[in-house]
Amino acid sequence: MTVQVSKTIGASDKVALDAPIFDPVAFRLNDEQAGIIARAREIGQSVFAGRAATYDREAVFPTENYRDLHRVGLLGIAVPKKHGGLGANYQTYALAAAEIGRYCGATALTWNMHVCSTLWSGPLADDLDMDAETRAEHEKRRAVHYKRIVEDGAIYSQPFSEGGAAAAGGVAFGTEAKPVEGGWIVNGKKIFASLSGHADYYGVLCTEIAEGAKASRRNTLYLAIPAKSQGVSVVGDWDPLGMRGTVSRTLLFKDVFVPEDSALMPRGVYFQAAMRWPHMFLTLSPTYMGLAQASYDFTVRYLRGEVPGMPPVKRRMYPTKQIAVAQMQIKLEQIKAIWFQAVTEARANPSKEQVLRAYAAQYSVMEGANELAALAIRTCGGQAMLRSLPLERIYRDSRCGSLMLPWTAELCLDRIGREALYEAGETDD
Repeated sequence: MTVQVSKTIGASDKVALDAPIFDPVAFRLNDEQAGIIARAREIGQSVFAGRAATYDREAVFPTENYRDLHRVGLLGIAVPKKHGGLGANYQTYALAAAEIGRYCGATALTWNMHVCSTLWSGPLADDLDMDAETRAEHEKRRAVHYKRIVEDGAIYSQPFSEGGAAAAGGVAFGTEAKPVEGGWIVNGKKIFASLSGHADYYGVLCTEIAEGAKASRRNTLYLAIPAKSQGVSVVGDWDPLGMRGTVSRTLLFKDVFVPEDSALMPRGVYFQAAMRWPHMFLTLSPTYMGLAQASYDFTVRYLRGEVPGMPPVKRRMYPTKQIAVAQMQIKLEQIKAIWFQAVTEARANPSKEQVLRAYAAQYSVMEGANELAALAIRTCGGQAMLRSLPLERIYRDSRCGSLMLPWTAELCLDRIGREALYEAGETDD
């Protein structure tokens, strides 16, 4: 299924669409990029925004939103055009994801887990070193995954965390894949596994360990395990502070057979990506860029008396409110500037300066989104805390971002300080 970029969303003609977070002219986007990003904004505002409160209140997965993402071609946003997708690059995907996060944080965050399966195996993998035979085999395998997504609407997840240092890149993943004839036997556990029970395939990062060998990060595999495979189970409850619609329950793998053709990346390529393409770990941030914009949007509408369903009472004439909006505007522009630069620089083998900027952008967005939401609540006053309005949900969703591996706020600070002061291989001995 190939969807033209100009395709419109059916309900959008009933809604006065918001201006884009990143104006295509000001940020030098081409027409194709602008069209893809506009499609995300249209469906986010006209469809997803109205459902977001229910997903949050009931902590249920946004299944209907995924059907709509497939309908308009956005499930395959990063799938190459020759495979029927939109062929978006890293920057285009990030800007589109920010627009969806603006209207439903849980949908944007889970969509990221799905899209990364195609982004990592697609344009990112194309930048990495493979011999001709390996690349040909990779092309053959990824075409199978892409066809499932584009034609059938298959949803891929990306369970990452295990409760230890593996997700931060410190040690090998504890989920292990033992080589057997025709594939692997996988055993392990993933926690905070978004889309658990709702994805069709789990893109599992695990460590290949031959008999008698030691675990090594170099031997990380990236395998697409069908959700219905024998030995796969979803356990535990899901009742968190925010991002409730992600349904990030615990995944268990018990003696799960995974055939060789299920690999999303060839042997050794994920480790190469982690070393050479660090911006691959920045893809959680677009959701929070959108939430930062959403806080500002709500505040301006509230003070102008333009919030749907509320009396048209204006509060914009008070100097304290005007100053608060000025502070929010300044903070938002600071976040947008560093984040846009970081996602634009995403590439293989970035410079030290670019990596430090990526860490700084991640920290700025993840912390700044919640700072803006807190200022919005203080500025708008008591009614902003009502669950009938989106601001309290935006606040709760934005608070969770700085906790998320692989680049938590604390890890970003640690790495910026260390890598700014030490060159590779330097010690104090």
